[in-house]
Amino acid sequence: MGFFSRIITLFGLILLAHAGYSAHEHTTLSSNVAHSTVVPSNLLGLLPPDVTIEALVSVVLVSIGLVLGTEKLKPITHSAWAGQIEREGGGRNPYKNLDERAGFWDVRKSRKEFADWMREEGQGAAKRS
Repeated sequence: MGFFSRIITLFGLILLAHAGYSAHEHTTLSSNVAHSTVVPSNLLGLLPPDVTIEALVSVVLVSIGLVLGTEKLKPITHSAWAGQIEREGGGRNPYKNLDERAGFWDVRKSRKEFADWMREEGQGAAKRS
């Protein structure tokens, strides 16, 4: 996550906390006023527009900050991903341990050994005849 995206996310979270606190204060004050005076019931549940706008702006800022801070997307297809892993090499290959473990049977090596053995046997049989 870059520094700029962290600052945007932090600022958005602070605004969101402030909007939540303002909404809480408004509901607390409006409930106290409703008990002491006569207020139309349709105005009791409404938040002031500045609190609503602050909450929406803060959510947008947090979303922008999080999107800017995400890593580069990885390839979706397995062949592109496997090719990228092979080109980069190193410890990112999750299958590296499977290839290097002691009890793993290498088909290509066994096939080559068998082909070499068959050539030697074929040449030895031709010499015997």
